Amino acid sequence: PPRLAVSGGDSVQVGGSLRLSCVLSGAIASFDCLGWFRQSPEKEDEGVAARSADTGRAFYANSVEGRFTISRRDVMSTAYLQMDNLRPEDSGVYYCAVAKSCWTPLKRPSYSYWGQGTQVTVSS
Repeated sequence: PPRLAVSGGDSVQVGGSLRLSCVLSGAIASFDCLGWFRQSPEKEDEGVAARSADTGRAFYANSVEGRFTISRRDVMSTAYLQMDNLRPEDSGVYYCAVAKSCWTPLKRPSYSYWGQGTQVTVSS
C-alpha cells in the first residue's frame, strides 16, 4: 500500500508562511488524487487542497484560496502545501492523503491512505 510521510509543521506568526511536505512511497501509481486536510479542536475536519496527478488540476477550500498552493514533484514522489499569509484559524494538525480519483477532492471519505499529522500553529 501507499505510505505517506508528512513534515514541515511549525509555529509561526500571523502573516507568515510554511511549506508542508508529503513524501509518498510504496504502491502509489493507482492513486490519482493527493489531498491535504486539517483538523483542530475548534473546527470540523476540513479538506484544504487537492491535486490530480493526471490532469494537474488543483482544488482549494474557499478558506485558503489564494493563500495556499498545492504542488507535486516528479512522478508523485513528493507533494507540497505552500501556505502563505497564515491566519490563526489556519492552526491545526495537517495531514496528506491519497485517493483513487479527484471526483470529490476535498471530502475525507474519498481518501484511503493517510500520513501522520504535522502541527501548524499560527499566533498573533
